[in-house]
Order: sequence, then C-alpha cells, then structure tokens
Amino acid sequence: MAQRGLVTTLVLVVPLTFFAQSPPQRLDINGARVLAHLEALSSFGRTLEGGVSRVAFSQADRDGRNFVTDLMRDAGLDVRIDAAGNIIGRRAGRDSTLPPLMLGSHIDSVPDGGNYDGQVGSIGAIEVAQALDEAGVTTRHPVEVVIFANEEAGKIGSRAMSGELEMPELDLISHSGKTNRDGIAFIGGDPANLASARRVSGDLAAYLELHIEQGAILDNEAIDIGVVEGIVGIRRWDVVFEGLANHAGTTPMSDRRDAILAAARFVDAVNRIVTSIPGRQVGTVGRIEASPGVPNVIAGRVRASLELRELDMDKMESIYQDIHAEGEQIARDTGTTFTATQFNISRAAPTDARLRQVIADVASDLGLTHMRMPSGAGHDAQIMAGLGPAGMIFIPSLQGISHSPQELSQPEDIVNGVRVLLGTLLRLDDADGPLRHER
Repeated sequence: MAQRGLVTTLVLVVPLTFFAQSPPQRLDINGARVLAHLEALSSFGRTLEGGVSRVAFSQADRDGRNFVTDLMRDAGLDVRIDAAGNIIGRRAGRDSTLPPLMLGSHIDSVPDGGNYDGQVGSIGAIEVAQALDEAGVTTRHPVEVVIFANEEAGKIGSRAMSGELEMPELDLISHSGKTNRDGIAFIGGDPANLASARRVSGDLAAYLELHIEQGAILDNEAIDIGVVEGIVGIRRWDVVFEGLANHAGTTPMSDRRDAILAAARFVDAVNRIVTSIPGRQVGTVGRIEASPGVPNVIAGRVRASLELRELDMDKMESIYQDIHAEGEQIARDTGTTFTATQFNISRAAPTDARLRQVIADVASDLGLTHMRMPSGAGHDAQIMAGLGPAGMIFIPSLQGISHSPQELSQPEDIVNGVRVLLGTLLRLDDADGPLRHER
C-alpha cells in the first residue's frame, strides 16, 4: 500500500500565504495537543476492549461533555448550553453583523464504540479555536464551535437546532435508558424550551465538519483527504410477512404458509435488486424476528427491517418500488401477506459546491492528496446543510472499521485533517461577498 502524506512533527506551523487577503502572522496547529486531548477524552466511558461506551445522556457522556467544555473555555470561547443540550462556544469576529462560521461534531458514541467517530471533529474544531486564540487572530466572521447532543441515536441536537425534531421523539428511550426529554435535561438542556435552540436558513455563514471516513476507500487508495460531495439519504421500513403458524411435523411442505421462508426470499431479493443497478447505493435487512420462534412450529409471522441508502432520493424511491413489488410477489408465491411501513427518513444532503472546492484547494496547498466522495453514513452536517452552506472533510479510517473498539485513524491523518479544517475556515472567512448555497 502506498504511503500517505506524513507529518514529520506534531507541532505544525501553517503558513497563511495561500489564503486570500491573509494576515501576516503564522498559525501553529499543535498536533501533540490534539492527540493528547483525544486520548484524554477516550477515558470517559472506556471499555475493556479499548473503545468507549459513551452513549448520549449517560454519566460518561456528561463527564466527557464537562471535559470538552473546559477545553473550549481554555481556547478562549464563550461557552453555553442551548435548550437541546448542544454545547456552543462562540468567538467574536471583527464584523458583528456577519453570521458565524460554525465548526463541530459530536462526542457521544454507540454502545461499545470507538475513539474517533465524532471525537476527531470535535477536538479538531476546538483546536482550531485555540490556534486562533493563541495567535491573536480575529476573523471577520464570528466563529462557533458546537458539540451536538445525541448524534448517534437520531441527531437529536442538530435536528433541534434546525427545527426538525418532533415533540413525540422526546419520549423515545435513548441508549442510556432515559427518554430524550430526560436526557436533554440531564446534560443541562431545557426540553420544555426547545424552540429557543432553533435557527433558520441564513443564520450560518457556513458549517464545516471534520470526520473519519468510516469506510475503507481513503485507506485502500492511500489518499489523505476526502472531500465529501454529499451525505446519503436513509430510509427505513418495518417489513412484515404474515403466514400461518402450524405444527412442523404434521404439516406437509406443500400446505405450508411459512413466513420465514418468505422473509428469507425477501432478504435475497433485496440484495439482488440493489446490486443489479450501477451505483453506490446499499440495501440492508439488519433485523429478523420470527414468531413464535420455536423449532417445532412453522413461523406464522416474521418482522424484519429494510434500510436503503443513496445520495439520489429519486433513485432510492425507484429501488424501493422494485423491492416492494418483489415482496408482494414473494407473498403470493408463499401464501403469505406482505406489508412495509416506513418509520424513518433522513433526506440526502449534497454539500456546498463552493466549500468542496475550497477544501480541495486547501488540501492541495498543504501538499495533501484528496478525492471527492459521498458519505455513506449520516452526520450532523446533513442536518446543518438546511441552515447554510455545509462542507465535510474526511480522513482515512484504517481498514474501514468504525463503530467498534478497533476503529482507528492514524495520528498523521488526524493532524492533517485539522490543518485542512483550519485552512478552510480561514479561506472562507477571507472570501469576498456572502457565502451562498451552491449545490
């Protein structure tokens, strides 16, 4: 495998000569500090396997949030917690009439997760603010660093900020065992006053998020930086096949209405249909529950899940229609009934064309290789794209492993990503005229 660009020292001096209207000073990105902060954050919710279980609204989450809040204050940010539980640190700009440039991510994890998903972008954003503070650089725009609440179980914090969070969702049980309502209160939010956390389109000059790829493309291709073209849409359905539960020993094969047979054919059909179409779309049946679920009874009912992910929502709908038609045919062939009920939709969000170009230019100026790519996972940037131009920077994930204690991004890749994040922020801040959506 080819080597990516390596960092020869962990204290990086970033010259600003390639930025339009750049100030004369030089900014130091302290790579050793970034890595030390990541290591310290990993202690909150650390598991025996070396990963973290820092699920949203747990005590480990609250302790980790206190830690990053202290880091944000040390970076010279004015810190508050909004009604949704998002931690927001603000740094004044030279022009108070301009909307802020926002950087951020999340620090909550999946159960038994890893040390990099969300955490790299959060610590990287704080480092950018600290670098600006230490260099005495005041940007034109205000700068905001945000640590979103409960990204992993529904993007609760970012969706509250965008106004997309529905009130019934507050009563859903989170991984912590608390409802979202009680969890938001537990971390210092005010669930009774969620409207105060809402922002509208135009409130942000731009939103930038640094994140690990959570796939193996960059690692396999030995590319330093991924310029995210867009974040895929996600749709999920509850799928049910209803047959007839009957005695497994006395019912001839020809007389069976076997729901689990129908479900098995459906799983194969999903894979066949999704892979028959060119593109990067994916389809998954990740859950199957048979009833009554005993060896000597033919399954009378099977409940399964269907998830589709694709950047083009119209293409996703076409794929779903093919799958639905196949499900109905399977039901006819097996003497069962088939229903599919959508229970979740997260719409695809193309990133901003101008931001994509800036990220690519900054990576090139720093001597880093880069490629354009979609994100197959959902992110807070997907939600923030509704409030202003959004951009995402990916760094490699070793072997594409994520949501696992084995999740790993190399130190040089992490520091490279923070350098690109800083450079992109500065170039956007120096840009002439207001930033506008360009997709």
